[in-house]
Amino acid sequence: MNIELIIQSVMGLVALLALLLFFLFLTSKNSSDKKVPKKKELKKKTETKTDRSKTIEMPTDLESLRSIVKDKKSTASELRKALELIIKYHGTIHPKLGLRAHPDFDPYMDVLFTICRHPHADKDMIIYFDRELGRLNPEYKQDINEAMTKGLNSRRV
Repeated sequence: MNIELIIQSVMGLVALLALLLFFLFLTSKNSSDKKVPKKKELKKKTETKTDRSKTIEMPTDLESLRSIVKDKKSTASELRKALELIIKYHGTIHPKLGLRAHPDFDPYMDVLFTICRHPHADKDMIIYFDRELGRLNPEYKQDINEAMTKGLNSRRV
């Protein structure tokens, strides 16, 4: 190819980009001139638990609760509270897509696998989470059992 043609093409694309950015800023300035009330930011829900003069405040979104479960330094009480909040706020999983599990089941499978391997998790926590998740989602019972079996089999003996 001719080098002049490449240079002209790049210059044309830069000019087009500058024009598009100009229109972007022009439209955003016009929309801010209108006196539209700003939306209030949604605050994440948090739940407070008092445990022997020590207050534990935990977020209730699924990603934050998963990070608590994945943290190897989480205490048994933090794990128990995180699992209770997962069941309370995120216990119901979308229905299966035919024979295949819904993609939203993957975080739950990850929590099951992780809780089985966690150093501070005990059998009561694992059984509680397994039973409650199975009770709320009967069509996923087999998938839940498989995830728990994989997690328990992967534990270090």
